[in-house]
Amino acid sequence: MLVGLGYTYPFVELALGVLCLLDYNPSVTNCLTFAVMGMSKIGVVQSLLTKRKLQCACLGAVFKLPMSKMTLFEDVLMVAMSGPMQLMYL
Repeated sequence: MLVGLGYTYPFVELALGVLCLLDYNPSVTNCLTFAVMGMSKIGVVQSLLTKRKLQCACLGAVFKLPMSKMTLFEDVLMVAMSGPMQLMYL
């Protein structure tokens, strides 16, 4: 199951990005982005703390990119942007 998640995760991120660009139902899009990237952030932190050598979920399955602090920065930045954006639509 987790292998399949690794191959679908880039498309989930792409879909969230497209929904943001299209400004499609911003409330739902921001909630989904906050939830998906927040859960991803937890997994990245756990992997970095235990020093496991994993491939990055975004493009690691295709380009063999290792998970790094940059992966964590991406996830934290997405959560930090989607949270305040969600508050604008309440």
